[in-house]
Amino acid sequence: MACPFFLPIEKLENGTWLHAARLPLGCGWSGHCTAPGHEGESPSQNELRDFCNLGYAHDCARLPQERAWDSIRFAARTVCGENATSGRIHVRYVCERGHRPAEHGMLEFDPVASQWRELHRDGRVQRMAECFLESYVEKRKRREVTQAAS
Repeated sequence: MACPFFLPIEKLENGTWLHAARLPLGCGWSGHCTAPGHEGESPSQNELRDFCNLGYAHDCARLPQERAWDSIRFAARTVCGENATSGRIHVRYVCERGHRPAEHGMLEFDPVASQWRELHRDGRVQRMAECFLESYVEKRKRREVTQAAS
């Protein structure tokens, strides 16, 4: 789950997570805050680690009291194709408030055309979905290479 006010920009290769691959967006990301009054601010390394990439950032000084969501989680699966570069990829999302679903839906990506067929109306959620998809496709390709080698 990532903070709903986090706008990921690039992968954070030198993060201090124990299991970076288990993070909500598939790895750690650096980026900007979009919380009201803090738009464009760059969180510290500790904030990225403890709040932005994880959601439920109740101790974050930037988190507004009034908000629709506390975190956003993603899951993906490839449909109508044999691997992560054919067919379509469905990216499901759940926006949570108080550890309960507040909104959910599905976004669709066509890897052959390299375009989204379904987009989220909130640019932050869409950007997080793009980051998650990038990590998902990389993991699938590594898995396919490993399986082909064995």
